Amino acid sequence: MDLSLTTRSDGDTTVVEVAGEIDVYTAPQLRTCFIDAIDSGARDVVADMTDVTFLDSTGLGILVGARRRAVDAGGDLRLIITHSAVLKIFRITGLDKVFSIEVALDKAVTPAA
Repeated sequence: MDLSLTTRSDGDTTVVEVAGEIDVYTAPQLRTCFIDAIDSGARDVVADMTDVTFLDSTGLGILVGARRRAVDAGGDLRLIITHSAVLKIFRITGLDKVFSIEVALDKAVTPAA
């Protein structure tokens, strides 16, 4: 399956909408998307993974790296995950303690000041 990526602004937050499967073949696209957003000045980043149906270890590595990049730039990367199988991966790996994970965009987006 392909990966669909859309980046948009929601107030002071950059939302990366991710749909499809994140695996060894599609992860480089996701990495490039995060690097471009953060290098362009995005600090408050939300990955809306509502429509992600599969995530492998390569994808996890991309998300960890993107979060590190955002934090190093003075920001953060938060996730929206609703698919139980994807959420289970974060729980099993303990990454649910590293990432702020929400189930809805309105809970993840920081209101504009």
